[in-house]
Amino acid sequence: MNTGAITTRYATALLKFTLGNGSAPAVAAQVRELLKSPSSAEAELEPDLARFIGLLVSKGRRAYTVPVLRRFLELYYREAGITPVSIVTASPAPGFEDRVREMLEKNGGKSLLIESSTDPSLIGGFRLEYGGKVLDASVRRTLDVLQRRFVEKNNRIV
Repeated sequence: MNTGAITTRYATALLKFTLGNGSAPAVAAQVRELLKSPSSAEAELEPDLARFIGLLVSKGRRAYTVPVLRRFLELYYREAGITPVSIVTASPAPGFEDRVREMLEKNGGKSLLIESSTDPSLIGGFRLEYGGKVLDASVRRTLDVLQRRFVEKNNRIV
């Protein structure tokens, strides 16, 4: 069976249902938190989300829950004109998020939902995901590229 079709069908149904009764923003916010931190599932779910998950379980589609919720967020963001942005920096960078927001709003004009985090393994720099594209300006990536080039050149010599 086509997993993409099942995922899209259920996600579209959830989107239409929540848009119809006005609970889409609240459900989307809770889905975003659930996907980011599954331990937050212990909190009380939005009634529409709880009913929907119950429907998935009753139809034997429990294994599709996470992909359906991810697809729901994609569809909701498109419907609401929201562009999700992920910024990962090697260390906290105060003001960086504001500069990125300003630059992207000038160029894109859409409403942005920015999520920031830190990852020390980047060593330095940042990683930005926006509109399906990735800008990786981290020291870790630069070192990986240099290592790959070094190995390729040495393999040609031998």
